[in-house]
Amino acid sequence: MRRRTLVVAPHPDDELLGCGGTLLRRKSEGSELGWLIVTGISEEHGFSREQVEQRDVEIEQARTGLGVDQLYNLRLPTTRLDTLPMVDLISSFSEVFKDFQPEEVLTPHKGDIHTDHQIVSKAVASCTKWFRHPSIKSVMAYETLSETEFGLEQNETFHPNVFIDIGSFLERKLELLNIYASELSDFPFPRSGTNLKVLAQLRGASAGFKAAEAFQLLRERF
Repeated sequence: MRRRTLVVAPHPDDELLGCGGTLLRRKSEGSELGWLIVTGISEEHGFSREQVEQRDVEIEQARTGLGVDQLYNLRLPTTRLDTLPMVDLISSFSEVFKDFQPEEVLTPHKGDIHTDHQIVSKAVASCTKWFRHPSIKSVMAYETLSETEFGLEQNETFHPNVFIDIGSFLERKLELLNIYASELSDFPFPRSGTNLKVLAQLRGASAGFKAAEAFQLLRERF
């Protein structure tokens, strides 16, 4: 099914970790892809110029590899979203939603252990009211290895109820993840090629696929 899909990523790499296979599948189906990156690194916050430039290269490589049509990069300070007024964050998100007019929104899960993920999830929720952005038909939370599974709030754990077959796209997803080599490490580190493949197989087995990405459906209207 063709649709306009917007993935909201607190940090570059979340889009691939959580739903890279789904984005590749959507693109193959003729969908238009939007990618909202919320935070970025900067020299102002202690990163070298080389690191900042390398991250920009990585983002462009991921954009090309996924076939993203519209990239929105807010470049807010990473790990510091809790220092910013929520009203300003919601306003920035709302401008992106207004411009891209998504039908499907993919967001981090509210129970993720990373504060940036929690805040982004909350801001997305404020932007998905039907009377604010009526184009939105579906909102789903993705799982991010090293963030989602470490949440300790029992009432906010990830409960997958949508499984998208990515059997034809898993290997390409794993290839693209090598773009962010500095964020990966050897198994049993959560963000490892081995763990990503095992998770995809586990989620696939839950739905009768060789590999899948799992989501928690938060809202759907048709």
